[in-house]
Amino acid sequence: MAVSARPARAPRGSDKVKKDKAAQTSGPRQGSRMGKLLGFEWTDVSSWERLVTLLNRPTDPAGLAVFRFLFGMFPYVMLASSPLFCSPEWPRKLVAHCPKKLQELLPLRTAPQPSTSCMYKRSRARGSQKPGLRHKLSTAFTLLYLLEQLFLPYSHFLTQGYNNWTNGLYGYSWDMMVHSRSHQHVKITYRDGRTGELGYLNPGVFTQSRRWKDHADMLKQYATCLSRLLPKYNVTEPQIYFDIWVSINDRFQQRIFDPRVDIVQAAWSPFQRTPWLQPLLMDLSPWRTKLQEIKSSLDNHTEVVFIADFPGLHLENFVSEDLGNTSIQLLQGEVTVELVAEQKNQTLQEGEKMQLPAGEYHKVYTVSSSPSCYMYIYVNTTEVALEQDLAYLQELKEKVENGSETGPLPPELQPLLEGEVKGGPEPTPLVQTFLRRQQRLQEIERRRNAPFHERLVRFLLRKLFIFRRSFLMTCISLRNLAFGRPSLEQLAQEVTYANLRPFEPAGEPSPVNTDSSNPNPPEPDSHPVHSEF
Repeated sequence: MAVSARPARAPRGSDKVKKDKAAQTSGPRQGSRMGKLLGFEWTDVSSWERLVTLLNRPTDPAGLAVFRFLFGMFPYVMLASSPLFCSPEWPRKLVAHCPKKLQELLPLRTAPQPSTSCMYKRSRARGSQKPGLRHKLSTAFTLLYLLEQLFLPYSHFLTQGYNNWTNGLYGYSWDMMVHSRSHQHVKITYRDGRTGELGYLNPGVFTQSRRWKDHADMLKQYATCLSRLLPKYNVTEPQIYFDIWVSINDRFQQRIFDPRVDIVQAAWSPFQRTPWLQPLLMDLSPWRTKLQEIKSSLDNHTEVVFIADFPGLHLENFVSEDLGNTSIQLLQGEVTVELVAEQKNQTLQEGEKMQLPAGEYHKVYTVSSSPSCYMYIYVNTTEVALEQDLAYLQELKEKVENGSETGPLPPELQPLLEGEVKGGPEPTPLVQTFLRRQQRLQEIERRRNAPFHERLVRFLLRKLFIFRRSFLMTCISLRNLAFGRPSLEQLAQEVTYANLRPFEPAGEPSPVNTDSSNPNPPEPDSHPVHSEF
C-alpha cells in the first residue's frame, strides 16, 4: 500500500516561537532606550555567556566604555585601547569624513595591500613563501614577552626581596588592588656615627613619593639617599632608623620594619628575604570583627586606635593636651606602662585599663612572650568644644537672618552676617574659623550646582595639569640622571613650577603629591594620640 509523503504540518504558534527566538538572539530591542543608547540590555550582562556574546556585536565599544574601574590611569588606557576591538577598517572610514586638507596629513584611505614582510596562509600552502630568520626571531620574542608577562605576577618566590606583607613586585601582583593600608605613625631617627648625636627628620623629606613606607627596596633606596644628603647638614656617617606603623585591611596598627636596624647598613637583595621586615601578625586577623564591634559601640566623639607590638619592643607616645579623656586598655598579652614625668610603672593584664595624663609622655613595653594588643580610647575635648561653638554661631546667624533674634550683635560678631571681615574690630579666632568653614561650604555648593560645561572644563584642566606635571617631573628626573642633581633651591623651584595649578582657589589642597595609581587613598592627619612623635 503506497503512502504519499506529505510534509509534516507545523504546530500552531511555532512561527511565533521562531520569531521570538530570533528576536532574542538579534540584539537589543528596538524600543528599548538603553539598547539605543548603549547597545545592550541589562539581561546581556546577567550571565557570562551573554557578556561574551556582547563583545562580538557591532556595538561592543559602548560596552567596553561602560565597564571601567575608577583608579589611576587604568580607565584612560582602557578607553584608548577600546578601538582595538572594533573593525580594522574604522580608521579609513574616519579619515574619509575628514576635510580634504586634513586627509593629506592622515593615513591613506586605500585598502591594505599585501606586504612582503608578512606571512600569509595561502602563500605558505602553495610553498611559495617560507618563514625567514626575521619571522622566527619575531615569533620567539613575542612568545617570550607573553610568557614573561604571565610569569611576573607569580614571581614572588624568585624575587623575595620585593616581598613585604603582600607578595610580588609592586605593579605586577595580581592582588595589588585588594589591599588597603593606613599609616598611623612614621618616625625617622638619625644618629651621627662619630658624635652619637640623635635627631629626627620629617617623614617624606627630600622625596615626592609615599611608597617607601610599604616597600623594603624603596626604603633602602630612601635611606641611602638620606645618608648622602645628611653630611651636607653636618651629620657625619649617618645611621638612619625607621619606625613605621601600618594597618593593612583594617587590622591592628603594627610595625612593618624593625626600628632597631640601621637601614643604611642593612643587607638587602632582590633574591633573598628581607631580614629586617617584621612579619604580619596573621594570628590576630580574627580580631578584625571584634575591632569593628568595639568601634560601632562608641559614640561619635570617642575615637579608638588599635595597636599590636612585638615582644622586646616598646612604644613611646605623647598624649596631646587636646585629649582630655585618654585611656589604654589591654586586649591580649601583657604590657608595662611607664609614665615618664611621674616616674611610675604599671603592669596591665588582659582586660585591664588605665587612665593616661594629657600633655605627658608615656612608654608601653611588651613584656609577654607573645605579641601584645591594646587600644587607645580618647575624646578630643577641644574639637568637641569647637564643634559646639560653631553650631552655636550657625544657629545665631540663622536667628538673625529670619528675625527671631531681636538683640543687636556685638561688633566682633558682625562678620557672621556679612560673610567677611570689613573693617572694625578684628573678629575672634572662633569667628574666623566659622567664616572659613562657611566659605568652603559655599565653594562646594557652587561647584556642585555649576553647569555641565564648567564642570567639564574643570575636569579637563585637572587632567591636563596632571599630564603636565608628569611630563615636567620626567624631564627633571632624566636631566638629573644625565647631568647630576642641581642645588636644592633650584630643584625646589622646579618642583614648585611642576606642581603649579593656577585654576585651583587659594588654600585648597592640591593632590599633586598623591600617586593616582595607588589603591589607597590619601590618609588624613594622624590621630592626635600619635601626633607628637
